[in-house]
Amino acid sequence: MTRTTPSPPSALHLQGIWKIFGEDADSFLQKFGPSPADSDLQKAGLIAAVRDANLDIHRGEIFVIMGLSGSGKSTLVRCMSRLIEPTAGELFFEGQDLLAISEKELTEMRRHKMGMVFQHFALLPHLSVLGNVAFPLEIQGVEKSVRQQRALDMIELVGLSGREDYYPRELSGGQQQRVGIARSLAVEPDIWFLDEPFSALDPLIRREMQDEFLRLQGLLRKTIVFITHDFDEAIRLADRIAIMKDGAIIQIGAPEDLILNPATDYVAEFTRDVSRAKVLSAKTVMRPVTPGESLDETLAHHTKVQDLAHRAVNSDRHMGVIDDDGVIIGAVDNQAVLDVLVGNEPPRTN
Repeated sequence: MTRTTPSPPSALHLQGIWKIFGEDADSFLQKFGPSPADSDLQKAGLIAAVRDANLDIHRGEIFVIMGLSGSGKSTLVRCMSRLIEPTAGELFFEGQDLLAISEKELTEMRRHKMGMVFQHFALLPHLSVLGNVAFPLEIQGVEKSVRQQRALDMIELVGLSGREDYYPRELSGGQQQRVGIARSLAVEPDIWFLDEPFSALDPLIRREMQDEFLRLQGLLRKTIVFITHDFDEAIRLADRIAIMKDGAIIQIGAPEDLILNPATDYVAEFTRDVSRAKVLSAKTVMRPVTPGESLDETLAHHTKVQDLAHRAVNSDRHMGVIDDDGVIIGAVDNQAVLDVLVGNEPPRTN
């Protein structure tokens, strides 16, 4: 699927976000400033779950947050929706200061503009599929006929037509997750938060749900914040990825950026075992077209090496690489593909 990163303004803007657990965390930051030492935190008996997070999430992009267990990724996402109150920093959603609005305004914003899907589906066991999907609309006070029709539309969207009257216990894990997704989409959110939504599923169903997720994004173009610990999942879904460690954001970039230009040894180690053929694109491995060169076919610049490997390796064809306007910007031959497959990566860029 072709996705382009939208232009600013941002859907979500975070500046200097901290979340510190423990007593008197607010006064601690006032005393020690925006960059307290770990030793000072330890002496005060405090834990910094999120440290000075700065990022902008663009409208319509899939922004993936990664990190090992305890890195702070779930806490950060909960700060974005104020399910957890940040200790310090600035948080803006569509230009509105989320830290300045009232609890009532925040509740209304969550009901109407934010969708959330978590690892545990939290379906209501006494309600049917239709009842579960329509439930947030019922909370909003939407008229019954309207909410049921919208719920039916969402059920069809996620491929569960015919199961409207089933109860959660009668569904597979993947079907339950689809219900959770349909329920979160029923409110037509502007931003969609997903915290490891597929991690409890077996590999085959997980792959199917990723396909479904990409299909839905192609139709709906939501702004999405997606948490995962699986790099293969991240590179398949993400426009950009943020890697976290010990509460801090270490690097933000497109999957190729993280592979080719890791900012730290930690990022390099984190991405070390990732298949480069899954990540690197034709644009990354292409060379200039030589004068008079005959090109056998063309391919899109975002085509992954693994998707063109069979064509390239089993022939001497030279393939032209085209940009979004169909203009040839380079060429790929079998040597470039072989270099990636055997581990001879393109040089790091500056």
